Amino acid sequence: MAEKFKTPQEEFWAGEFGADYIGRNNSPQLLASKLNFFSKALKQAGPVTSCLEFGANIGMNLKALQLLYPDIHLQAVEINHDAAMQVKNLVGESNVFEGSIFEYPVAGNKVDLALIKGVLIHINPDMLDSVYEKLYQASNRLILIAEYYNPTPVVIPYRGHTDRLFKRDFAGEMLDKYPDLKLVDYGFCYQRDPAFVGADDTWFLMQKA
Repeated sequence: MAEKFKTPQEEFWAGEFGADYIGRNNSPQLLASKLNFFSKALKQAGPVTSCLEFGANIGMNLKALQLLYPDIHLQAVEINHDAAMQVKNLVGESNVFEGSIFEYPVAGNKVDLALIKGVLIHINPDMLDSVYEKLYQASNRLILIAEYYNPTPVVIPYRGHTDRLFKRDFAGEMLDKYPDLKLVDYGFCYQRDPAFVGADDTWFLMQKA
């Protein structure tokens, strides 16, 4: 494993597999599904003026947010170089931190909404507390997470790889860790939705008291 990465999961996403992921997740249909997702997940949020996404890939989530909130200020953290180049074109180079979530310097950079979607499931479980802290510290008001849910931690094979996908109650762990967080709304995105295909992930909108 390269020294600049703290975990094998980071090396996995920074390399060829992460680059291949780009091609599987870039289509008008996906953008439409994401727009539908955010219109539901943020219906209780009120105006959202700024967002930082942890693990933005090429910025499809940010594109959808831009359509919903035309004046929103967007920032991103992305570990894969190819993906980071694309998201820089979307939100501006100065608004993208290219590197590990663990290395992102939160201090002094607060946003209205801290977002993570389909990323916590790929984080080494030993490092989850560090990511929870980044999300919490980055947010002035809202935290939105969308991940595969399971009431207890489990490890799932992922595209022929082991120790690359982990399911658990991420939102519940954050609510337990930060007593001033409250659950505002939650929902499920089904892969067989006849109109807007989901990813079988469960989303949770939380707000600081």
